[in-house]
Amino acid sequence: MVLERGTLINNRYRVVEILGQGGMGSVYRAIDENLGVDVALKENLFTTEEYARQFRREAVILASLRHPNLTRVTDHFVIEGQGQYLVMDYIEGEDLRQRMDRIGTLSDDDVVIIGAAVCDALNYLHTRLPPIVHRDIKPGNVKITPQGQIYLVDFGLAKIIQAGQATTTGARAMTPGYSPPEQYGTARTDHRSDLFSLGATLYAALTGVIPEDALARAMDQTELTPIRRRNPKTARRLAMVIEKSLAVRPDDRYQDAEEFKQALLGVRAFTPRRNTGEYIVAPPPEPPEGGDGMSSALRVASEDEYIPVAKVRSSSPVLSTPKEQPFLFAARRKRRSSIWPMVSLLIFLLGLSGIAAYRLFPGLSAQVLSILSPVERNPGMIAIASPSSTPTRQQVLPTQTLEPPPTIENGPIASLTQTIRITPTPLPIQPTETATISPTPIGGGGGQIAFSSDRSGTTQIWLVNADGSGDPVQITNVSEGACQPDWSPDGMRLVFISPCVKNEDQYPGAGLFLINVDGTGLTPLPTVPGGDFDPAWSPDGNFIAFSSMRNSGRPRIYSIDLRDNAVTRLSGPYSYDRQPAWSPDGEQIAFVTTQKGPVQIWTMNKDGSNQAIYTRSADAINTHPVWSRDGEVILFNQVDTDGGIPFIVAVSYKDGQYSEFRFDLGSWPVREARYSPDGLWLVFESWPAGSNHDIYVMSASGAARTRLTDWERIDFDPIWRPATP
Repeated sequence: MVLERGTLINNRYRVVEILGQGGMGSVYRAIDENLGVDVALKENLFTTEEYARQFRREAVILASLRHPNLTRVTDHFVIEGQGQYLVMDYIEGEDLRQRMDRIGTLSDDDVVIIGAAVCDALNYLHTRLPPIVHRDIKPGNVKITPQGQIYLVDFGLAKIIQAGQATTTGARAMTPGYSPPEQYGTARTDHRSDLFSLGATLYAALTGVIPEDALARAMDQTELTPIRRRNPKTARRLAMVIEKSLAVRPDDRYQDAEEFKQALLGVRAFTPRRNTGEYIVAPPPEPPEGGDGMSSALRVASEDEYIPVAKVRSSSPVLSTPKEQPFLFAARRKRRSSIWPMVSLLIFLLGLSGIAAYRLFPGLSAQVLSILSPVERNPGMIAIASPSSTPTRQQVLPTQTLEPPPTIENGPIASLTQTIRITPTPLPIQPTETATISPTPIGGGGGQIAFSSDRSGTTQIWLVNADGSGDPVQITNVSEGACQPDWSPDGMRLVFISPCVKNEDQYPGAGLFLINVDGTGLTPLPTVPGGDFDPAWSPDGNFIAFSSMRNSGRPRIYSIDLRDNAVTRLSGPYSYDRQPAWSPDGEQIAFVTTQKGPVQIWTMNKDGSNQAIYTRSADAINTHPVWSRDGEVILFNQVDTDGGIPFIVAVSYKDGQYSEFRFDLGSWPVREARYSPDGLWLVFESWPAGSNHDIYVMSASGAARTRLTDWERIDFDPIWRPATP
């Protein structure tokens, strides 16, 4: 029975309107006449004595919840012969399904933010004593307020997990596509059931389609359609994260909400970790004047979504998958079309403004960084002629077959402990009249640079002379691709990762491999499933530090001792750490972390002890650290916002004073700058024209920028070859 508007419940709550109706009851907006505030009144129609007792105990526990992404339960009561009621905070705004109806599929970034916010709420629920499982996560139960805050609502089906009890509620309910198979009665539900439902919710937000029913999948009657088949624009890693959460077996999903959250945050490179409750998305539009207010209603599922267990059990054992109903927004496209002329005009005017500024102020000078002194103004840039754009010769190499890296348990690899002395055929190094980039006096290797490029059709490791002479020479030729090279201290070997399709921030499934500079001696390093990347060879040649997603699904820093293949985790148990970089003396490692919120550079001892923050750049995102030759300065990339133009920044501590300097290179993007062995030059990746990524060099002060590669492909990951002994 639906309560009429104006009905007074429990002598306190007057019904204003019905917000939604499902198989287990209705949800109303009501006014608490004692306090004069709006509340949400949740009704459940199961009235057995046992259920009423459990409901009362659950309500008491739920009323104690205090979390910025959860609504509060403020009251509960039972009306004999009528139903049980929960009173909750009324949340203005729209629910996630309404947002999908309004704008269509959501962006990757919004899905990550919403998922992280709900994970925070779930982590709070699941770690309570006793733990609480929500059991009804779906788009209709994720609310977005007019301020863009995210709430998980509707605890009418919440389950309190007590030791030795299979369940503490008298009813189950399923939402096909969003409920895991165990919620149909195939097994006991637990906190991992919520992670499945959240994954299904994010799947629907990305694709506009409810995923295939879990019970039908468990019975091998259907399979989960990959996210990227329905929305090819979705980032591959985000699709992998969400699809893992939708595994039929709970053991194959993420094992807790924090692990799921970190996997989501790892999708977008160095997404700044926010404090609990600070995940914000674009707010819903203001409701039209004179509207009925339903756009801001607390929505519950419609009858065809919210199915009591009795209905499921009486249906045919052969389950059909939910009907695919992509969200329709032709009317919205029509409205949008009218604003495109104005958007185009605005872009045109901004472009004219940029050109005018460039013409009026052509002499904007570069700030030149001296390694041990503050930035000084450079009176002018040195004009360097770019090498010819004529395509370079490509050396045809036999395909190198990568054997699967052995697991750590298999014991040492003999070849890793041997000293490999192979004399490569060096590339010629010709002097240039415009920029003298000579090798270091102690050896010839310093005049060469390894880098990654897809110029052969797949991403491989290449070698180029530092003065731009000669053609780049291909070192690897593996079908799965290779990238992220780093040199051994003697300049005779490289460590790299594979598979590598393109330049990424993380490489799930990748492993570490060694190779001689002439392309021989390909050797895998021991690994475990997860993904190893960001290799950094220690100055003494005995260790390789690297990032790995093994065991946790989020990157942490490890090191492998090449003398006995022992692997040591250097990161903390809950860290999100990346990109290790050794100090010149081999005693410290700089790395990227989100331990204190923003993405900053930290340092630690080589054994992982004494971790301390190094940079203090407020909310700026700092990545790709590298030490100066004397160890006094750490150079790194910095962007002001995720996806912004990367700058080069250097930080030093002199006499205990923190100094941070940003190179002023105009509009030039600069990524992954690395010092030459003598510390006088920098090699880096740049794309000043906005598209073609090439390798450049410049002096350590920022002058004499010179392009080394000029190919209509993507060149990245440059690393200067150490001087050979």
